[in-house]
Amino acid sequence: MLGAIVGDVIGSVHEYAAPKTKDFPLLVARSTFTDDSVLTVAVAEWILTGQDLIDLLHAHTHAYPGRGYGGMFHDWAIERVREPYNSFGNGAAMRVSPVGFAFETVEEVLAWSERSAAVTHNHPEGIRGAQATAAAIYFARRGQTRDEIRRSIESRFGYDLHARLDEIRPTYSFDETCQGTVPQALAAFFESTSFEDAIRNAISLGGDADTLACITGGIAEAFYGGVPEDLAAPVMAMLDPRLAAVVRRFRERFGLGSGNVAGSQ
Repeated sequence: MLGAIVGDVIGSVHEYAAPKTKDFPLLVARSTFTDDSVLTVAVAEWILTGQDLIDLLHAHTHAYPGRGYGGMFHDWAIERVREPYNSFGNGAAMRVSPVGFAFETVEEVLAWSERSAAVTHNHPEGIRGAQATAAAIYFARRGQTRDEIRRSIESRFGYDLHARLDEIRPTYSFDETCQGTVPQALAAFFESTSFEDAIRNAISLGGDADTLACITGGIAEAFYGGVPEDLAAPVMAMLDPRLAAVVRRFRERFGLGSGNVAGSQ
C-alpha cells in the first residue's frame, strides 16, 4: 500500500496537466497526498481493526477535507450517506491496494476487494476495477511474471491489456472511470523496469495522474519487492501522524516490514 501512496504523492502535481513524457522531477515542493492516499489508509484501517468501512470513509473524509475527492463521493461522505451510489469511478481501484497485500488466497482478495468497492462503487465496472487491481497485487506478491499477471487479469476480468504505452499516450486524456483507468495503469506496470519507472510510465500517460500512479504504484511495490527508500522516507514524512501510524501498523502486521528498499525482477 505504501507504493500506492507514493504514486499518489508523485502524481499530485500532475493531475489535469501531466507531461506526456517520463522526464520530470519525482518530488517537488508542492507534492502532497490526496484523497487517494486518505482513502487507501481508510481501507487499511478497516482491514486492521474490523471497524465499519462506511464509518471509516466518512471519518477520513471529514478529517482531511479538500484533498480532491470526487464530487459524488464527497457528497456521499460529507452527508454521511450509508447507501452506495452505483459508481464506476476509479476511486474503487485507487483505494483497494491494502486488500491485495493482506490476504493469502485469491478468493479472499476478490471477496474483500468487492466489499471495499461496493459500499460506494457497486456498479459492476467499479467492482471489476477494484478486483483487478487487488488481484494484480496478489499475483505479483505470489511471484508471477508480468506476462503471467497479464494473462491472469485478462482471463478473470476481460480487460484487453495488449495496448502499448506508445499507443495509449497520444490520445489518452482525463478519465475518472475504472474502465478508463485500470487497464492503462496496468499497462504502465507491464512496461516498467523498476518501481520508479512504473510511476513515471503512469504519469506520462496524462489525465488523472495521481490515481493512475496510485494504482500502478501498489502493483509495482508488490512486484519489485518494496519502494525505494529515497521515495518512501520523504513521502512518509508528508503524512500526518494518524495516517503514518496506520501505514506502519499495516506494514508490520502483513510482513512488509519497516524497510522499503526495492529489489529488482
